[in-house]
Amino acid sequence: MKLWVLRHGEAVPHGARPHDSERELTDHGREEVLRSAALLMGQPLTAIYASPYLRAQQTAQLVRETLGFEPEIRTVEWLTPETDPDKVAEQLVSVSNVLLVSHNPLVGNLLSYLQHGAGHPPEKVSTAGLAEIKGEELLIGSMKLDSIKSP
Repeated sequence: MKLWVLRHGEAVPHGARPHDSERELTDHGREEVLRSAALLMGQPLTAIYASPYLRAQQTAQLVRETLGFEPEIRTVEWLTPETDPDKVAEQLVSVSNVLLVSHNPLVGNLLSYLQHGAGHPPEKVSTAGLAEIKGEELLIGSMKLDSIKSP
């Protein structure tokens, strides 16, 4: 089982929009995402799941366009910033080779949870940071983090 976890690109600061979920990518954020998307070229992706927040949707769409990925983006509520990593893991039981596009603190917490289980500090992931994590199957605390690449 292999997963890629991508944090959205740089977004406009808090307060620039009425609600956090409406923050959009900056020009720099778009460039970051394009660099990270290039790292996914040739990977056997089967699906792209993304948070409903605007910046994650924009990130997922840029990746989809860059890769020429045919299937639609799957927008899911369980990839919002404050979601418990255990809830995400429940959704991943029967999938493999998927890209998750989300936010911190969830991204860092999820990567730590999949590797070490509960109670460990989160992984540090920059904007548009791309992590690759794998294991024989989804077993909490036993997945191996192959890499975290920053654009």
